[in-house]
Amino acid sequence: MATAAVRGRLTWQVAQVSSVTRETDAVRTIGLEVPGWPGHRAGQHLDVRLTAEDGYTAERSYSIATADGEPVAITVERLDDGEVSPYLTGELRPGDELELRGPIGRWFVWDPTDGGPLLLVAGGSGVVPLRAILRHRQRSGSDVPVRLLYSSRTLADVIYHRELDRHRDGAQVSYTLTRRQPPGWTGYSGRVDAAMLAEIAWPASQHPLALVCGPTRFVETVAEKLVALGYPAGRVKTERFGGT
Repeated sequence: MATAAVRGRLTWQVAQVSSVTRETDAVRTIGLEVPGWPGHRAGQHLDVRLTAEDGYTAERSYSIATADGEPVAITVERLDDGEVSPYLTGELRPGDELELRGPIGRWFVWDPTDGGPLLLVAGGSGVVPLRAILRHRQRSGSDVPVRLLYSSRTLADVIYHRELDRHRDGAQVSYTLTRRQPPGWTGYSGRVDAAMLAEIAWPASQHPLALVCGPTRFVETVAEKLVALGYPAGRVKTERFGGT
């Protein structure tokens, strides 16, 4: 993502934590009050910086979990060997302060004028910016049809489960569980593959727009399969995290 120029114009500022909401055992959504926040677009992200007493700093980027015009929030998954996420998900409390800068990123965003239909594909916590896009679509009154395919390890690991299940109004949400399925499960099972995408993806003849977010290998695999289904590469936007 080409954000160097954008980052160069940003400065670190102090935000206050307004809320901490449990999403799953390992995931928390952190509401933030950011003085002078310039506003963000669904799909953008921000940087968080923690500074230890000895001066050591650690920075991480997190997708913004809320729509255009909503208060800022990030959703963080705890990584047991992480430097930042265990603190954000385990120790942070309302009233605490964080250093952040943003918003960042102009590529992985969506606006109703971008057209559709819209295909969203998420792996794990890659659902965070896609949730923001779904909320933006709803708040803007857009009638662009949208389908979300969300790959998660287990049903208990699905982030925003209740909120996603409430989506109607032209929004179709499908899950695939890769490790364990509950009794009577009627959704998909296993990793996202060509057959699954062929069932869920809008036909390329409808000129859909796809946004794919998740771990690097997941994103690359899904993007390649969508192109093989006839999606133009320029209509497949990707956002990835983790090693290459």
